[in-house]
Amino acid sequence: MSADMGKRLQGVRKRRGLTQRELATLSGVSVSLIRKLEQGERADTRLETARRLAVALRVPTSSLVRGPAAGTGEDAESDRDDDQWAPVREALVGPVGSADMSEAPTVAGMQDLIDAAVPLFSGDRFRELSLILPAMIRDADLIAETGGPAGRDVRVRLMQLTGWLLTQTRQFEAAGTALDRSLEDASDRLQGAATVNTRCWLLLRQGRLGEARELAVRWADEVEPRISRATPGELSAWGWLLLRASAAAVRDNRPGEADDTLRYANAAAVAMGREFAPGDDFLKAFGPITVALKRAENAMVVDRPDLVLKLSVRIPTSGMRATSNNRNRHLLDVAEAHTRARDYAKAVDVLQEIRASAPEWLPNQRYARDIFGRIIARRRTLTPDMRSLADAIGVPM
Repeated sequence: MSADMGKRLQGVRKRRGLTQRELATLSGVSVSLIRKLEQGERADTRLETARRLAVALRVPTSSLVRGPAAGTGEDAESDRDDDQWAPVREALVGPVGSADMSEAPTVAGMQDLIDAAVPLFSGDRFRELSLILPAMIRDADLIAETGGPAGRDVRVRLMQLTGWLLTQTRQFEAAGTALDRSLEDASDRLQGAATVNTRCWLLLRQGRLGEARELAVRWADEVEPRISRATPGELSAWGWLLLRASAAAVRDNRPGEADDTLRYANAAAVAMGREFAPGDDFLKAFGPITVALKRAENAMVVDRPDLVLKLSVRIPTSGMRATSNNRNRHLLDVAEAHTRARDYAKAVDVLQEIRASAPEWLPNQRYARDIFGRIIARRRTLTPDMRSLADAIGVPM
């Protein structure tokens, strides 16, 4: 939290035309705490409390807890550290604090907070997440200490999301820490499988192919359901582990094993019947489209750009919830396929499409830099749009 939170709170409250007492009634936060925050007697508050205030004021929580003070005109980027993830890493390994009992976090409040943050994860809103995650992690640690099994389940979920995010942003060591903590607290095999799924992806991104393949296969055997009686959660867990095993195998030059595990994953997808996210969890979204996307990814790994383009026109991505975990990753393969075919204009168009939908995700993709680097190397001059794209991707000029 920032010491300027009280100024922001006061500024937004006044713009909404609310008195302190009216805000207290709408948010359920005591008027005395609101007064202390605005007068600077309290420098910060629990994130759960900040969210209740933000909901009442109809603003993002991150606009209260960090950023420019209301009315200052300061650039929102001016106070960003060079390493935006340092506070998150510190929170992951820091000691569990103590709670002010008048404002202690609750299991229900943390669940609501995590639910409200999920669109930030699925939407690749890294800036906002880097601001709110440290406080969320600290509060989740307190909940896990005091809230019994339900409190630990809350921390499992947050650590799963944090591990996924840090893998996405190439914070590999911290991602491993978050996933280790999630697996330690997991109360059942499906919770564990969801964490291991991301762990396998982390290992793939680190190039640890043998470890990824062995871990995915071992856990796929552990959670393999009886297809005729399987729940969507069981099918998703099993199917994703098989997809990770296939991805590791194809990269490890084991094409037969890659095909076999992909075929089993397709069986799970057929049993699922459609693209579906158990528990409305975007990380568990699985079905025939997901398998088709991964089949195209495998085709690119074995240097079949023609097959990637052929498969891509058959994939109805408009019918799924587009996230960088599926659609945008597939579009990078499509851009690479066009580059291999020397159709650079189409490749640039695809990269521009990704940039428009996922501007914070794209700079974290080394694959994108490699693709665009090859395009630049084959051109004598670049258009202004291409120069702008190079800056957005992080390609040195």
